[in-house]
Amino acid sequence: MPTGSVKLQSIKHLGQENHSYEVSDEEPTGSYITITHSKKGEKAQKNEEQPAIRVGFFELFRFATCKDIQMMVVGCVCALLHGSAQPLMLLVFGLLTDTFIEYDIELQELSDDRKECVNNTIQWKKNYTAAYNLSAPVNQLLDIEYEMMMFAFYYVGIGAAVFLLGYLQISLWVTAAAKQIQLIRKLYFSKVMRMEIGWFDCTSVGELNTRMSDDINKINDAIADQVSIFVQRFTTFVCGFCVGFVKGWKLTLVIIAATSLLLSINLLTGMELQAYAKAGSVADEVLSSIRTVAAFGGEKKEVQRYDRNLVSAQRWGIRKGLIMGFFTGFMWLVIFLCYGLAFWYGSSLVVDTKEYTPGTLLQVSHILSAMNLGQASPCLEAFASGRGAATIIFETIDREPEIDCLSEAGYKLDRVKGDIEFHNVTFHYPSRPEVKILDQLNVVVKSGETTAFVGPSGAGKSTAIQLIQRFYDPKEGMVTLDGHDIRGLNIQWLRSLIGIVEQEPVLFATTIAENIRYGRPGVSDKDIITAAKEANAYNFIMDLPQKFDTLVGEGGGQMSGGQKQRIAIARALVRNPRILLLDMATSALDNESEAVVQEALDKVRLGRTTISIAHRLSTIKNADVIVGFEHGRAVERGKHNELLERKGVYFTLVTLQSQGDKALNEKARQSRSSPLGMTKSALLQSKFFERLIASIRQRSRSQLSNLIPENAFLEEDDELVEPAPVARILKYNAPEWPYMLFGSIGAAVNGGVNPVYSLLFSQILATFSIQDPVAQRKEINSICLFFVVVGIVSFFTQLLQGYAFSKSGELLTRRLRRLGFQAMLGQEVGWFDDHRNSPGALTTRLATDASQVQGATGSQIGMIVNSLANIGVALIISFYFSWKLTLLILCFLPFIALSGGFQASMLTGFAKQDKEAMEAAGQISGEALNNIRTIAGLGKEKTFVEMYEAQLDAPYQAALKKANIYGACYGFSQCIIFLTNSASYRFGGYLVQKEGLHFSLVFRVISAIVTSGTALGRASSYTPDYAKAKISAARFFQLLDRVPQISVYNDKGEKWDNFQGNIEFIECKFTYPSRPDIQVLNGLNVSVKPGQTLAFVGSSGCGKSTSVQLLERFYDPDHGKVLIDGHDTTRVNVSFLRSKIGIVSQEPILFDCSIAENIKYGDNLREISMNEVISAAKKAQLHDFVMALPEKYDTNVGSQGSQLSRGQKQRIAIARAIIRDPKILLLDEATSALDTESEKTVQEALDKARQGRTCIVIAHRLSTIQNSDIIAVMSRGIVIEKGTHDQLMALKGAYYKLVTTGAPIS
Repeated sequence: MPTGSVKLQSIKHLGQENHSYEVSDEEPTGSYITITHSKKGEKAQKNEEQPAIRVGFFELFRFATCKDIQMMVVGCVCALLHGSAQPLMLLVFGLLTDTFIEYDIELQELSDDRKECVNNTIQWKKNYTAAYNLSAPVNQLLDIEYEMMMFAFYYVGIGAAVFLLGYLQISLWVTAAAKQIQLIRKLYFSKVMRMEIGWFDCTSVGELNTRMSDDINKINDAIADQVSIFVQRFTTFVCGFCVGFVKGWKLTLVIIAATSLLLSINLLTGMELQAYAKAGSVADEVLSSIRTVAAFGGEKKEVQRYDRNLVSAQRWGIRKGLIMGFFTGFMWLVIFLCYGLAFWYGSSLVVDTKEYTPGTLLQVSHILSAMNLGQASPCLEAFASGRGAATIIFETIDREPEIDCLSEAGYKLDRVKGDIEFHNVTFHYPSRPEVKILDQLNVVVKSGETTAFVGPSGAGKSTAIQLIQRFYDPKEGMVTLDGHDIRGLNIQWLRSLIGIVEQEPVLFATTIAENIRYGRPGVSDKDIITAAKEANAYNFIMDLPQKFDTLVGEGGGQMSGGQKQRIAIARALVRNPRILLLDMATSALDNESEAVVQEALDKVRLGRTTISIAHRLSTIKNADVIVGFEHGRAVERGKHNELLERKGVYFTLVTLQSQGDKALNEKARQSRSSPLGMTKSALLQSKFFERLIASIRQRSRSQLSNLIPENAFLEEDDELVEPAPVARILKYNAPEWPYMLFGSIGAAVNGGVNPVYSLLFSQILATFSIQDPVAQRKEINSICLFFVVVGIVSFFTQLLQGYAFSKSGELLTRRLRRLGFQAMLGQEVGWFDDHRNSPGALTTRLATDASQVQGATGSQIGMIVNSLANIGVALIISFYFSWKLTLLILCFLPFIALSGGFQASMLTGFAKQDKEAMEAAGQISGEALNNIRTIAGLGKEKTFVEMYEAQLDAPYQAALKKANIYGACYGFSQCIIFLTNSASYRFGGYLVQKEGLHFSLVFRVISAIVTSGTALGRASSYTPDYAKAKISAARFFQLLDRVPQISVYNDKGEKWDNFQGNIEFIECKFTYPSRPDIQVLNGLNVSVKPGQTLAFVGSSGCGKSTSVQLLERFYDPDHGKVLIDGHDTTRVNVSFLRSKIGIVSQEPILFDCSIAENIKYGDNLREISMNEVISAAKKAQLHDFVMALPEKYDTNVGSQGSQLSRGQKQRIAIARAIIRDPKILLLDEATSALDTESEKTVQEALDKARQGRTCIVIAHRLSTIQNSDIIAVMSRGIVIEKGTHDQLMALKGAYYKLVTTGAPIS
């Protein structure tokens, strides 16, 4: 760090060290800093397991060219020279002090009338009488003004050199780093684009995007300016030592002995992250199972449990504040004691043994500051985080993909016939190795035929198609094309034979023509038009104003589903593929567009090998061969009619579907007359989309992340927030006002310490010119004592400030976390369906946002008070002692403050600007990674890599420009203090000579203002990110202010005494808020009398579970009513209603506590005795099993009940439902996940529980529902038949077919 008169430096330094961890003291987010950059919730977890650092520091430079290395070497040399400038200054400073003192002593001597100056020596006058002749000129030995002029030139000279060196050292390093980083980005992205798809399944796109932005920036920080700054500071340290030992080794040793105490600091952070982890896991568990919490009314209980766990985090935070305060205080104490000791011992060397001059004493005592290695610590942090980030990135760059799509290897066939065959293929996704997707699959697809794959979702149809494209390689068996194993063929060539149309086609953000051209490079406009005509897309394209040059928008967002689908078909056709793969190509369309797209597909299928996956029969009927899939095998194969006779998988699908179609058409006919007609042709989608959703659910998560680009939505909500007003934040912190008051008092005293230091320091200089040895010694002792006193006071006030503000901040954080969590649990269930409110995102928000808010209250106030006191005291001292000199220095003050601020912000780096420059490149990489499957299918990886590299030029140019600006700013900030000193000492010399100002006052004024200036600059930038705190607070307040549509916490709403349990659904229509385009319920009419059992039957996605959720009031119907005992549910009190309903779901969610506590969870409105728990357990056939466990009812069930088998979990869930003695029992496929034995037991338990209660059962096995009072068969969100088992069997409708064929229902 530059600083002028050295003395300042010391303080500045010390100050800095102090700040270097005050950061974390003032914002307990110190520990979170890593997390906050990231916009993704996942990142939070990632950071806790930061990868082991496996990259040596010098390996970071493995991509440097010769030229880069030369630049870095020159930069290092400059840094070395720059670092030695500081100790040089010490030498100048020592001489300057000696000059002043000498001058002062002479002045005193000459003021004695009996002496005179002859030939430059002072001697006794010859005749005393002349003394009274006032006209005699007093000629002086020293021309102090001339001397000061010389020193001013020294200062200016050193200043100019420092400016130049500072500029060079920074700009050279930053430039060299920019070139290496550009190369790393290119290599990384091109390697990622070559990875096999399985790698993307295991690596989320969000994570890759963060790596490309944040992690590479971290490497940048580690190999750029930080290195040169480190070299510079280290040199200063070494040179300081040398100067000290050369000038005065005794004092240097004494000082070193004392300062070794300072090295005992710098630990502790991140502990409260772990302390919070416990509460965080509670929050995560509760938010992930929000439906269970809501169903059992556990909101208040959970808030209390969370709050209890917050206590330990709060304790840690406070303890950390105390420790930080203690260390900061301890450091100041040591520093002041050192100064006291140094001046006391040093002055005895000067005065008694005459070994040193006063200047030497100063030089040596300021070694203290030069020695401060603490300044290098931010650099070391940057190096460590850069190496951590490089570990993953370099490993990826070095990884060889298992299926390299850009390799030239593999042979190309001359003629392709198009026969595809699967031989005993077994496969599981790399991201879920435990789930077998394909199991010994054997399928033959003949060339030129259309083969349809049908089967329930999750049967492995889409997977088979991905194996043909060679996105994955099978674990066993092989896939052959014309008898050749496709693993031996060239990948790019193989994929160029295949045209694929997916269910959700991905278009790129460019024009329609370009999108079609992606199908085959260098295709002529004529071919594009032909392809568009074949795909039935030509007409709608020509109707658009810009025709083929219309932009389709991000992800094709400007086009309707049917239009996107047809462009995608044109893109597939333009390749003139031998093999056409249609993965549910029409399932997401409404009827009209479906007909058009279907027609297009029928045209293009001719003469090509086509594989079509579909759920709609209309699209499959005319296929040449239909293959039925189930559980990863092909179980049947034949034409439409043959398969209907077999009554297998295909038959079940057909039956349910045709019935549903009939009923819906019936309904549509009726409703056309009513104004509420089928507003959406989307109704027809419903079933398929639901299916699609189901099949997506079953696919691996990473595939899902490709459908929903992760970063697409995380950006939006950040910009919309207006920063919260500070007043409101303070209001939440109001109860802590006494802490804040005491903290402010401490801060004010701490602020005053800097200027007081300069007062003492100049006082010491003054003592050296005292002639009387006794008075001198006395004066020196009293000043040294005063140093000790200031040190002790400073210790206590730092402790006070640290403790008081951390206490008020932690209490605020805890309060906000509790309120935030409470507000989250109070939201309606639909709110959690929004991807922005996923459990991960919400827990991150509780963890980071709440703790960042502190930055706007206590510590912020402390900072302001501290700076004001500092400046205030400094100005008062300076103006009091010499207003003229003060005014001169004040001209420099803004620059000094700027330089202090600049240096502090330098440590945080220029991340913001880098981010903006990277935006265009980021968009390309984001689009590429989100749609990696489509790009791989089209073989377009190279194109994207080239586009990305083209975009990297702008950030690179920006970095070069930045290097120069940044270098110049750095040089300026380093040299400003030299210039200030040069001007002020020169003017000081003038005042001393012309106006008789005492020289010690010159030092006093200069050091007071300069130290306070630097402190001010630093304060301004170290404020723990104030703006960030306000935004975090605003996000929090948004959450607290949101009014839920279905509120659990208010007491409004109807309640009544004799609750019967009479349920009626009247014309219910419903869509999920997160998927408004899919109609789930379509006018549901069904009623149950008290005590009856109603069973819902139907294929998945027909709205069975949805109707149960409406009853629980997780959602309200969009249209129609749900009545209970004649009361409309929307008017009933929510918690009253839910307390009357017990629910047992397919995958029961248990909490991480004991069995007894889990059962007690069933009723959170009262205390439950152990006897009740046992009787409920007996009813649920659970008691015997629990008694067999070693800890009986106190056995912990593990996270999500992982310690228990499914049947055991299911029975606990039943006991939990029974214990609240509900009037209505909802069983959502309660036995479907069990094996036969446990199913029997659970079924018995359920039959017992059903007695005397209204019961709604959703089941997949007919055996479980035959004895229900009413059976309702649902399809597409309406009931198509209802009645008892016998009535329905007599009807010979859908139910009859299901029962007689024994086919599974779903």
